[in-house]
Amino acid sequence: MDNVRIGTQCVQGGYRPGNGEPRQVPIIQSTTFKYDTGAAMGKLFDLEESGYFYSRLQNPTADTVAAKICALEGGTAAMLTASGMSANFFAAFNICGCGDHIVASSAIYGGTYNLFAVTMKRMGVSCTFVAPDCTQEELDAAFRPETKLVFGESIANPALRVLNIEKFAKAAHAHGVPLIIDNTFPTPVNCNPFKWGADIVTHSTSKYMDGHGSCVGGAIVDSGKFDWTAHAEKFPGLCTPDESYHGVTYTERFGLGGAFITKATAQLMRDLGPTPAPMSAYILNLGLESLHVRMKQHCENALAVAKFLEGHDKVAWVYYPGLESCPDYALAQKYMPKGSCGVVSFGVKGGRDAAGKFMEKLKIIAIETHVADARSCCLHPATTTHRQMNDAELEAAGVAPDLVRLSLGLEDADDLVADVAQALAAI
Repeated sequence: MDNVRIGTQCVQGGYRPGNGEPRQVPIIQSTTFKYDTGAAMGKLFDLEESGYFYSRLQNPTADTVAAKICALEGGTAAMLTASGMSANFFAAFNICGCGDHIVASSAIYGGTYNLFAVTMKRMGVSCTFVAPDCTQEELDAAFRPETKLVFGESIANPALRVLNIEKFAKAAHAHGVPLIIDNTFPTPVNCNPFKWGADIVTHSTSKYMDGHGSCVGGAIVDSGKFDWTAHAEKFPGLCTPDESYHGVTYTERFGLGGAFITKATAQLMRDLGPTPAPMSAYILNLGLESLHVRMKQHCENALAVAKFLEGHDKVAWVYYPGLESCPDYALAQKYMPKGSCGVVSFGVKGGRDAAGKFMEKLKIIAIETHVADARSCCLHPATTTHRQMNDAELEAAGVAPDLVRLSLGLEDADDLVADVAQALAAI
């Protein structure tokens, strides 16, 4: 399966049934697994052999689906989590702790901003936020001796800023730390962050990967390219013995390709437990099988609506990476030439009140705290997902008070344009 195209990986990656085995990924709905001897199970606890003993750490169904996502991203190891937020937390906390520091793009999802700025701050982890379009010098100035990682989103939610992945990767590697990219919006179908220097990729699988609003979930994929041992003093959790696992050193036992995910599973999933349910993993896999087909339609619908909005006299501004007028158009063409995503951000003339009235008039597009679904939906982030931010923080994140986030689904594009048109006409 190594040389097949991404569409084939979406359908068949991660699972190759043998003779007489189930064609569909089996749902292993079990918390525990039987062994004939205690010694055999002991080897699992010592990380000397691979296998399953309790589904809080690993489950065969979840691992099969994680292997598919790993193949789609071109990584060496991957794991599923119970949500995209737990994936981002694990990816960061796996290599940093009290006294450490993160550099992050300010144009990220409000929940992730809050994770870094508030929750992890209470854990002793500080974060410096930088503008996605900062200069290389400004980016370098954000680093400290205790910096352990750089974080950004390939396409920011909901600002839709396209991250200059190479610029952020260059800075991260110059300071001996990895670049972690949340690749939720473009998905691996449209963007491959590893190709451009990212080291670890995260996903909220609840979005396009599931694609039907069925299951909350997350994923972490390791490229296997970052050399933790070259900066061993920065990453003792990976490069020195873990006494909670009988002194195993992850980089020695599992190499660069497996150390990061093994540690995240053996330590963080063991102790914190945001475990994906086997049934959720199974449903996620059903969504992945059509991901390459759906993303094309999402992008076509979004571009049609964005072009309509761009020419409307009641619209103050439109931001969509697929529009030639978009400041990030060149970056989008470079990193995601097949299309970006199905989300369009725009402002209605008249500010917050007009935005609220517009959304209330929509008939096909529903108001939801969701995005990247087969069904079109919309949201006013300043009063919902980003309401914990003050005006200065909203501005830094690229979230204007009048911003409306439209997520264009798989309906007929003409119907979506007509719905937007009648709602604008009614305000």
